Amino acid sequence: MGKKKKGLGRALIKERNRTGHGGRGHDTWLHTSELNDGYDWGRLNLQSVTEQSALEDFLATAELAGTEFIAEKLNVRFVPAEARTGLLTAEESKRLKKLHRENRQFLRIPRRPPWDEHTSSEDLQQAERDNFLTWRRDLARLEEEQKLILTPFERNLDFWRQLWRVIERSDVVVQIVDARNPLLFRCPDLEKYVKEVSSHKVNMLLLNKADLLTREQRRAWARYFQKEGMRAVFWSALTEAQRLERHEEENETRSGDCSSEADWQTCSEASGDEAELEDEGSSDRASFHNSSRLLRKDELLEVFKSAQSGPKCKEGQLTAGLVGYPNVGKSSTINTILRNKKVSVSATPGHTKHFQTLFVEPGLCLCDCPGLVMPSFLSTKAEMICNGILPIDQMRDHVPAGIYGINIIKPREDDDPDRPPTAEELLTAYGYMRGFMTAHGQPDQSRSARYVLKDYVSGKLLYCHPPPHINADQFQTQHSKFTKWPVQEQPSSRNNRASKVKRIENSVDKNFFHQENVRALTKGVQLVMGYQPGSGRQDQGPSAPEKQAGKPWKKHGNRNKKEKVRRLYKHLDA
Repeated sequence: MGKKKKGLGRALIKERNRTGHGGRGHDTWLHTSELNDGYDWGRLNLQSVTEQSALEDFLATAELAGTEFIAEKLNVRFVPAEARTGLLTAEESKRLKKLHRENRQFLRIPRRPPWDEHTSSEDLQQAERDNFLTWRRDLARLEEEQKLILTPFERNLDFWRQLWRVIERSDVVVQIVDARNPLLFRCPDLEKYVKEVSSHKVNMLLLNKADLLTREQRRAWARYFQKEGMRAVFWSALTEAQRLERHEEENETRSGDCSSEADWQTCSEASGDEAELEDEGSSDRASFHNSSRLLRKDELLEVFKSAQSGPKCKEGQLTAGLVGYPNVGKSSTINTILRNKKVSVSATPGHTKHFQTLFVEPGLCLCDCPGLVMPSFLSTKAEMICNGILPIDQMRDHVPAGIYGINIIKPREDDDPDRPPTAEELLTAYGYMRGFMTAHGQPDQSRSARYVLKDYVSGKLLYCHPPPHINADQFQTQHSKFTKWPVQEQPSSRNNRASKVKRIENSVDKNFFHQENVRALTKGVQLVMGYQPGSGRQDQGPSAPEKQAGKPWKKHGNRNKKEKVRRLYKHLDA
């Protein structure tokens, strides 16, 4: 009888040996239950919520109100809200703009309820939930009564709590906006709420990505905000970071000789803008003058310090809070100022999850707030995607994209020759050009749309919105050279690509209908020209009889005497 390999004794011995070598068994006396008696560090991992389905919105509202209900299996049907997709006509766009102007005063951001040191944490949280729920109901009532559709806005209460805390502890609240469309990212109600919290707080606009604008465009925006009574400065975090890197590299290679910082200017600065900066420094601190000059790092810090001269939230320290929409460059601005990656940045909107305080110097502190999508009126959701507010990779409808500047085949003879290309033609041509194909061999239009939109958001496809009462065509001076190009003067390579399909069709037709050496064929042995039955090849010319020298026993005359028809005409096989 063989040795037993399985048994209770052997299992106990293995378990004892495993424990003796430093391992632990499956059952231990370690405490594994969750008591929730400590600080929950995972609560800062917030998730921005800008869009919800009808069911998710209903459940979130019920949870926010603390309502307990019993679900009954009845014939329930959820009717989703009207979704505006596609492009609007001129009449619809004019009607919507009129409704937006009439109801703009009803667009408000949620306020934090008043509190003091005697308010408990539970009472404050309950008051915040009630106030936030009332704000949500007011916006829903505005949509129902006025038949307006609001853009997706932030629906997570924790993100608004981060904004409230940043405003309360900041002396200067800086709204960072995209310089290509400042009015879309500016929130006037946020400026009003800052003054409601404290009249000593100062509002300021920081127009990031201003290097994408020309000098005349920046001057137009500076004059507009000057008339509005709003402080505005122009800044480019990416350009300034590159300039500082070049400056540091040249300082390392330079031996002892240090140049003054005044010698360094960005490519967008000019001598005419320096006079504006001198006028700004000579003017009184109480009044301000908006300069169209791209500020450097040290100049931006001086603007922050001189913006507020009254009592501060913390004695001896100025706190500047950076707020705004997602993906406008708040974290990139802080990293450029500190010359180190203190804040994580990403191309995805809403990457920052909670506010952070960072000290630039002993008397200046920067406070980074998570990006929040404020409620606003827009014609379509595609406008928010094009401005980088909503993530491009999460879009559902890719057809209402803008028109891309590539060469597309002309319309057919029965179409209008002057009509603009459709979205399908644009995306199909772009997919063919980049090689974006689906599994069935067709151009991938959704992938092409994402690439085109990302080029628009990053500034590769540049379009800058003008201030009010300025013609958009005259404001886009950088696009005037494209409108002057005639169709005939296009490069030959692009014309070749555009007519590639027509050339393919013509070549196929010619090869099919063109027959070379047309003759009749019979079944059996085919005689090759120059041969006679029973003899070798009969060469023509006087040198034919003399060619028989060499190896007479080799029957060279039989070579190529017989040929099969399928070999003679194999080039015609399909």
